[in-house]
Amino acid sequence: MEFIKKVFSPIGVTLNYIQNHFKAMLFLLIVALIFIPASEDDLTPNNLQQINLTGPIMDVSDLLEQITKATEDKKIKGVLLNVNSPGGAVSPSIELSYAIKRLSEKKPVVVYASGTIASGSYYASIWADEIIANPGSMVGSIGVIMEGADLSGIMQKIGIKTQTVQAGKYKKVGTSDRPWKSYEINELNKVIQGTYDMFTNDVAKARKLDIKKRDIFANAHIFTASQAKKVGLIDSIGVSFNAKKRLIKLSKVSNPVWNKEDKFDKIIKKLSATTAVTLQTYFPSIVLK
Repeated sequence: MEFIKKVFSPIGVTLNYIQNHFKAMLFLLIVALIFIPASEDDLTPNNLQQINLTGPIMDVSDLLEQITKATEDKKIKGVLLNVNSPGGAVSPSIELSYAIKRLSEKKPVVVYASGTIASGSYYASIWADEIIANPGSMVGSIGVIMEGADLSGIMQKIGIKTQTVQAGKYKKVGTSDRPWKSYEINELNKVIQGTYDMFTNDVAKARKLDIKKRDIFANAHIFTASQAKKVGLIDSIGVSFNAKKRLIKLSKVSNPVWNKEDKFDKIIKKLSATTAVTLQTYFPSIVLK
């Protein structure tokens, strides 16, 4: 009996150690997956960078940081901006546009419209060396809009009235407690038209288009990729393969090495996907849109 204990004691000690230190070992495993290179390719620094602009444009601090790093990194010889965004707020769209302009002054930039490149996301893309659009993408919507709700009818029904103290005739412009007055609409139109003029002038300058013909390429028209090419909003039609191939040529890189998705982000996405599948399995009525 003692002999058997001695033989199997190392196994028992090992199992006991694993049981007592499971969380620590799991943590070390995750760290190893994140930081230990999977192959020799992971040890080679990338010379081409892909940056993704997806979804509504609101907070662009992370994108600006990526663009700035790519601009300053001498190892990066070219940048592919993958765009699939309906646009968004004016100021952050302009921030991205001018950041891409600074980047393109130092190294080639190719924009690939993988889905929608419209309004603010098109503004962000205009200073790239080339814009290549997926055949099924939607392009354009060069325009500006400001909208608000008139809640005065509902407020009247439930007995709510607003009261304000103001200095300045236009201080209540855009409020939702009453219909907008004609002079207030004119004031808003002044802002909208000024922003639209800036937008279209920048597009015309960047894309070498005639500003006098802006009703053709702007005016909030929505184009297919083929139609957008005809009016000069994009340079060519293709898929991701073509956009990457074009950037490689412009960058004059003989051995292209693209940046890879951060391993930690991959793990988080996998965990999120697993959670979503589990929820869908046990709660099939839950749908997130």
